[in-house]
Amino acid sequence: MPEPIRLKLGSPERKQMAVYEEFARCLPGFLPSTEDFSEYTQLMEKCASDVENHVRSLSAIQGAPHYMPFINLLTSLAGTARQVASSQDNTAALLLLQKGVDGFLEGMHQMPRDQELNMHFRNGFLAALHALQDPHAYGQQWIMKNTTRIWFEARDEIKFNVECVVVLICNQLLIASEVDVLVAKNIESQNFQAVIFAVKYLRHFFIESKSDNPLSEGEIVNVVEALAGMANTNRHSSESGMVTLVGHIRSLLNALQATHGPPAAPMDAGPGEGVFPGRLAGPEVLDKAPGGGSTGGSALLGMDASDPALNKAEDPTGMSDKVEYLLTEWVRLHHQVNYPLKDMDRMHEAYLQRLRQSNMLKSDDTITRFFRISTELCVELCYRNLQGDVTQASLLSRAKCYHTMDAFVKLAIVFVKHAGDPANMTTRMTLLSKILQTVAFVLTKDHEARSTEFHQLPYHRFFSMLLLELSMSGMLVDHFTFHAMQTFCTIFHNIRPSEVPGFAYAWLELISHRVMLSKLLGAINQKGWQLFQQLLLDMMKFMAPFLRNAELPKPLQQLYKGLLRVLLVLLHDFPEFLCDYHSVFCDIVPPNCIQMRNLILSAFPRNMRLPDPFTPNLKVDSLSDINVPPRILANYASALPQPLKVSVENYLKSGSPPSFLPELVNYIQSTQTSESMHYNMPLMNAVVLYIGAQAVSTIMAKSATVSNQTVATSPHMTLFQHLATSLDTEGRYLFLNGIANQLRYPNAHTHYFSCVLLHLFNDASCEAVQEQITRVLLERLIVNRPHPWGLLITFIELIKNTRYNFWSHPFVHCAPEIEKLFESVARSCTQGKNTGRGDIVEAHE
Repeated sequence: MPEPIRLKLGSPERKQMAVYEEFARCLPGFLPSTEDFSEYTQLMEKCASDVENHVRSLSAIQGAPHYMPFINLLTSLAGTARQVASSQDNTAALLLLQKGVDGFLEGMHQMPRDQELNMHFRNGFLAALHALQDPHAYGQQWIMKNTTRIWFEARDEIKFNVECVVVLICNQLLIASEVDVLVAKNIESQNFQAVIFAVKYLRHFFIESKSDNPLSEGEIVNVVEALAGMANTNRHSSESGMVTLVGHIRSLLNALQATHGPPAAPMDAGPGEGVFPGRLAGPEVLDKAPGGGSTGGSALLGMDASDPALNKAEDPTGMSDKVEYLLTEWVRLHHQVNYPLKDMDRMHEAYLQRLRQSNMLKSDDTITRFFRISTELCVELCYRNLQGDVTQASLLSRAKCYHTMDAFVKLAIVFVKHAGDPANMTTRMTLLSKILQTVAFVLTKDHEARSTEFHQLPYHRFFSMLLLELSMSGMLVDHFTFHAMQTFCTIFHNIRPSEVPGFAYAWLELISHRVMLSKLLGAINQKGWQLFQQLLLDMMKFMAPFLRNAELPKPLQQLYKGLLRVLLVLLHDFPEFLCDYHSVFCDIVPPNCIQMRNLILSAFPRNMRLPDPFTPNLKVDSLSDINVPPRILANYASALPQPLKVSVENYLKSGSPPSFLPELVNYIQSTQTSESMHYNMPLMNAVVLYIGAQAVSTIMAKSATVSNQTVATSPHMTLFQHLATSLDTEGRYLFLNGIANQLRYPNAHTHYFSCVLLHLFNDASCEAVQEQITRVLLERLIVNRPHPWGLLITFIELIKNTRYNFWSHPFVHCAPEIEKLFESVARSCTQGKNTGRGDIVEAHE
């Protein structure tokens, strides 16, 4: 930092304070408000006083020595509240919350049958928790999240106390949906305390106090299914205790079904088959997620076209006119310039109330119809605005489309944001899923009906703005983010280019949207990687037939360039993703798409610094990473049919039977997946990678390292040599490409397959094999950068090491232009410079 503002020991200097004061003068909110601090202090002081009042009330009662443990808990709580008031520190507030929840659970666990003690003790602890819950302190969301965490971590005997949990939930201090998940897991692990708790919990909320029940059915789905599964699993048990418990569970489930409608499955349904309707439609449908007890987009595989709510012919009379009127009113409200920002939530609530009064939210069907008709109206308006605008380049036409679509997106956000309890992510997720499904359904029907007249613009605008609005609204947090992205991925997979080719350009832009990439590929533990891998494969599979046949009219050329740019972004920002899934991408990329394959194979981990492959006398064996096997998340071994996998493993262990070698060639030939190819390329790649990975594991198990000697003398090399000599020209080319696909950044696989390729060249019995090895390497080097590090290392070793006599082979000198080509490539390889990640980007701009 510059010297004037650099931090030093001691108090800030006058120059530093001047900078701070200038920022406070220019930036509203930079300087903390003293009013906020004073309100917070007063709130905590009042909390401490309230708790102390309850202590005095209990102390004044004569002849009650058993009150002392409870008085001590309240006294300690009051002292902590006063510390929080004086310190105004987040750590102190967390300590107060921890002491408040733990003390409440411990005290209620030991509570005698004394109504007055119970009242003072409970109200004292609730006073502290409500103080922290106040908007001037930490707010609703913070306290619910942290109270739920503390409850999770408590001992079972105090945690599974129905009275405590009821008090916490009724005071909006606990997230009921997370309680549902935890209790269900404990039931499944045969925790009988959890089972007894669950029975009492459900009976209290849904039978005894159903008129004041703050829970929705979606917040008990997991518990109900876990109880039903346990009852069915133990229905033939002879233990008297289990028989009694199963009887209580069945009695409870029957009572729930009688109270809340018919069961979704018979009572003898197995675990997970469902015994309780996940959501029940009612007048306040936004408080109960439509669409069943799904936890988001994971179960979405497309909408049922026979659903009456999706059929325009079955709409009630006047429904379309009513929706059009309400939607027009919403667009006007949304774009009202002078509407105060602070009153926006109030306006949203008022509009939703108007929808309720118009019976638009009374059931799942009406919500689906509302969004289907709204989508159709917005899309039709866009078509009218774009009519006659062949190029769609008119700014006015686009502005009119955006005016309506942006308001519609905001309406969808308002629906999701106000769906039920803010802490209940299940409700929001299910509603978001329904909205996305409905828009995707309208898109596919529109594409079928209009064919070449189909416009991407309205749908692209809807999805892209919805992603942005979700991100900006602050809803993409915690576990909601993954479920939301999972829903988007499922929808995008359903409308992939092979299904809706007219949407291909917009589709590619949507899957590479900055929100999608950051949330999916930036997720913890690579949770979103497999989802994005499937979307990228969808685009590659769509492009593959055209690329394989070199049939690229101008529209497809643009799409191909777009795909290359997406790969370039991944290579620069998320290289580990390409590293871990390189094998599945190489299975799809046609052999003639060398540039695309090089982009994928040039990826290397961000924490690695590539050694310069042009360093004279570079000792590859001595590199620190060269003996570390790479991480491969793709399950390449699953591409091998089980009988073939067993046969390969047996041969690698014993080197027999010899008859397996020709059988392997026949197997790869007989299972081809494309009429234009005589070999199964994914199977070929999987066989090569599987054998190589097994070879590296075997070498390391012997505490040896990969070298020319350890590679040459093994059954693995025997298999490779047989494939190189027995396959015809096409098969050998695919086989050698499969090896070259593993020449990537420094790792054990790169080193091993480099040795394999050089050994095959050196020991080849015919010139054709050597010529084809050279072709595979050369065609990957003569295209523009980037070039994989392992590819460069292998080719440099081949042309410089006199052991291989590369320059003496006839194919090098077969024609003057070929000889000049070899000399040019050799010169660039021996005099070139290493390409870092920045050079890679520069090479493609």
